[in-house]
Amino acid sequence: MPKRKPTTATLPANPFNTFWMGGYECTDQLNAFGHRVDFLHVTGHLQRIDADYQDLQPFNIGTVREGIRWSQVEKTAYQYDWSTVQDMLDAGQRHGIQQVWDLCHFGYPDDLTPLHPMFARRFAHLCRAFVAFYRAQRPNDTLIVTPINEVSFMSWLGGDVRGTSPYCVGQGWEVKRGLMRAYIEGVAALREADPGIRILTTEPLIHIVAAPNASPELRQRARDFDENQFQAVDMLSGRLCPDLGGKPEYLDLLGFNYYYDNQWQLDPHQTLPWANDHNDPRFRPLSFLLTRAWQRYNRPVVLTETSHPGIDRPLWIEMIGRECAAALQAGVPVFGACLYPIIDRPDWDHLTPWHRAGLWDADTTAAEPGLTRVLDTAYASALLDAQETVSTAIPKPIKRISESDVALSLSLT
Repeated sequence: MPKRKPTTATLPANPFNTFWMGGYECTDQLNAFGHRVDFLHVTGHLQRIDADYQDLQPFNIGTVREGIRWSQVEKTAYQYDWSTVQDMLDAGQRHGIQQVWDLCHFGYPDDLTPLHPMFARRFAHLCRAFVAFYRAQRPNDTLIVTPINEVSFMSWLGGDVRGTSPYCVGQGWEVKRGLMRAYIEGVAALREADPGIRILTTEPLIHIVAAPNASPELRQRARDFDENQFQAVDMLSGRLCPDLGGKPEYLDLLGFNYYYDNQWQLDPHQTLPWANDHNDPRFRPLSFLLTRAWQRYNRPVVLTETSHPGIDRPLWIEMIGRECAAALQAGVPVFGACLYPIIDRPDWDHLTPWHRAGLWDADTTAAEPGLTRVLDTAYASALLDAQETVSTAIPKPIKRISESDVALSLSLT
């Protein structure tokens, strides 16, 4: 059967206030050493949230990704402390910032892992409680939620390389199923509590290739690994593991995270340089990868995370602008792009060094580096140029001309 060509005719409206977004690192995970990290505090965002939101104004950013930090909200099973989330909501309202909420961004309560038999039930209960909390004060806002961030990455980190809870090796598939069971039950709970809620997935967007002279078996292995990047979204839609309860209608806004090392060679591992200076025929531009994702699911796509550390930040954001514009011009419904992280962040496991990947760097000479922001002016200038590039490619809404407008026009000629 021929594959149906995607169409934009029946796409839902873009719910984001601005195309360009900022993402604040909100991980609350147990790191590789078993220590709980809390990056909303480490980066200084909670302490400086008003200033952080004010700083966005010159950069046409009115939408941000934030996280509730599940491990901090639910320290006792089924009991929730929303006080910090309330402070964040209030700040968003003060500054007119639209907040997109991660309910689980890498961290779980101390007594849970994705392999725990009550993990999905506890998460679904959290989802219902969050909607009740949010709607009690914001009954009419468009609520956009990411239930669980980067299932594919977390199932590898916690299930295969002992990088976080549950600290397993060779259990990545079981961890992925546990996360997606919770994800699917969470979406069902969110939709039951609020039928109008928007669900934003956030999965890595990668491209895996075989070595140039690889055998047919190794080429097929690379293709299989590349295809596996879609397992989590396929589970959500019910295409894969239908026993988990996924449904096509659970697919809404398809977010994809893309970084400088998201394309690599398998066996032996080797990153494909993102600038592709040597014209490697195996490399694929971002616009190609976004198009492939749209064609696979026929849902609008969002670049939910992207950044580059160090001096290449300006070149990277220029490329992001060009590629988003190219995808838009090709008819791909790209709804937005999120600078993640928009403020500097350190390493999870050692809390040093700082990555220097944000629009603002931390002042590492200060006693509390996260409390001082230093704008990277070259990145800022390149971002404004990239915004201009994208603005020319975003489809403009068609103005409907009424009969009275036509009559008035004729009377003036």
